[in-house]
Amino acid sequence: MFWVPLLLLAWAVAGVTCLRLCLAAVRGAAVAGSDAGAGRDLTLYEAAFLSGGPGRVADVTLVAMARQRRLLLAHTGWATVVDPRGRDEMERSVIGAIGPQGQSPLAPVRAAAATADAVRGIAERLVGAGLAVPDGAGTTVADAVRQVRLAVPVVAGLGVAALLMPVPSDMPRHLVALWFALPLVFALGCLAVARFEVHPCSPWASPAGQRLLGALPRGAGDDRTCLTSVAVHGIRAVDEPELRAAFAHRGPREGR
Repeated sequence: MFWVPLLLLAWAVAGVTCLRLCLAAVRGAAVAGSDAGAGRDLTLYEAAFLSGGPGRVADVTLVAMARQRRLLLAHTGWATVVDPRGRDEMERSVIGAIGPQGQSPLAPVRAAAATADAVRGIAERLVGAGLAVPDGAGTTVADAVRQVRLAVPVVAGLGVAALLMPVPSDMPRHLVALWFALPLVFALGCLAVARFEVHPCSPWASPAGQRLLGALPRGAGDDRTCLTSVAVHGIRAVDEPELRAAFAHRGPREGR
């Protein structure tokens, strides 16, 4: 019966992670009611934050300034200020991050802009409107889904370990495998339900925020539509090869 503690551990792993997923889904539904964001239009920065977090807001600001020829982003990964007068708080944050010399590598500029007070203000407004997932609210649905996905191979590994144990058992091995299949099926079932009920998962946008993101215009068009595509899809939506080359030199993406 040495396989029984492994079975209990498998059930504990599957049960805890699936319970966290259920609680995260309930919290996500409670963050925003069905009328949250009704009649509200997202700004470009808000769409960027809901899609990719603080780093995406910095990306959109840099791309917008570069397209308007107020900031030069060289393919070598350097940013040079052309117009030192920022039109809003985010642009002023970017210019301040570049420094008084008017030139800086892009990676530290992006990192500094992503942690600026302007980004925190955007996050607070979105959370207050029920469109963003608040910081410190516990595990998000996206985090919980990742935990359940990690639990699946753990449960399977515990089952394999139980079957390979050389200690003799009173129960046939195929019945032992069946017992371990139960928590495995449980975890896989929770993942299947999550995929159809709460997919796509977002670490930034609440369900109401995701609905507003889905209503944004996409594809080619005027400058506003192109910037919206960058806000939603990231730098891969930039058409200009030199701009994409400039961002290829940036540092690792920051978390929230």
